[in-house]
Amino acid sequence: MKFTARILATAVLACWIFAGAGRAAETEGNARDVLVYKDGDRVQGQLIEKTDKIIVFASDRFGQLRVLVENAVVIRADEAAAQAAAHNRETAATVKRKTPEQAETERLSLLDHFSPAVLTAMLRDYFGPWHGRFAFSAETVSNASKQVNTGVEMKLQRKWKSDEVQLNGRYDFSETNALTTTDLVKADGLWRHDFPHNYFALYHPNLEWNRASFNNGVPNDYVQLQQEIGAGVSILPNLHRKVRVGFSENLFDVWNTTPGGMHTSRTVESAFVETELKLPWRMSLSQRGVYYYSFASTKDGWENRIELSKKFTETFSTSIRQETRQYNPDGTTQNYSRLKLLFGLDF
Repeated sequence: MKFTARILATAVLACWIFAGAGRAAETEGNARDVLVYKDGDRVQGQLIEKTDKIIVFASDRFGQLRVLVENAVVIRADEAAAQAAAHNRETAATVKRKTPEQAETERLSLLDHFSPAVLTAMLRDYFGPWHGRFAFSAETVSNASKQVNTGVEMKLQRKWKSDEVQLNGRYDFSETNALTTTDLVKADGLWRHDFPHNYFALYHPNLEWNRASFNNGVPNDYVQLQQEIGAGVSILPNLHRKVRVGFSENLFDVWNTTPGGMHTSRTVESAFVETELKLPWRMSLSQRGVYYYSFASTKDGWENRIELSKKFTETFSTSIRQETRQYNPDGTTQNYSRLKLLFGLDF
């Protein structure tokens, strides 16, 4: 009952914070102009001005955009409605007399719906003002043993003038010779509020459910809930380079889910550094390192996550990530070091 009550209380608190921060969604009109880029990306809004070289477009989600004429075209609201009506009439007139060649062409056109650009557009329409990435990785290795590694994750992010909200979820699964070695579910959120003079505060809940953990060969499955409340200062706050440092108080709750497992709870102090860099060739680097120290038990530890990402197009990217954790708040959760290659759709 203590486990259920603590989980429900934390979930309600996190949902209240994220829901309160995300009530700024705006309604969009039905009849809107459409800015269509050469790669297929579409932005709704209103055409302000069009010259021989520049298109000035007031988008609903990204503010005013200035685009070269050779990079995009504008479909006016009345033209889009007329095109849709003509397409519907043409479809109704020809649906009864399809030839085998037409049927094959239609089958191929259906495959276009699974292209990265179309899938990304569908995600953008679904999540609205939220931006993020859907990423996956898969690997099968056969040598002295047969290994299967699979990973799926989702990231949602939204920024306001003084607030930033992130929601992340991931699932990792690995097996060797049909024996499960990794079965891990992780979810975390972040709410950061900026104050004047580059100061900020954050709340960072983190949930980890490990169903394939072993301690000296003994099953050691667990659920860990970490709640981080901290504050710090941005020492390099500009558009292309950001560096933040700060201190946090962490509340760790660990439930051992094996038969006879126990629940432990403790608080741990920490210091952290966060780095975000935009690099040439559409690359970016992000890093977060944390040093833990418990004044109660005098134990310490650390964890670090660094990720290098490369965008090939506006919708397709890849990244390589290295994660290390060398800290057990109660001696039962699992330390690790992971290196992963991911491919993702950005929206």
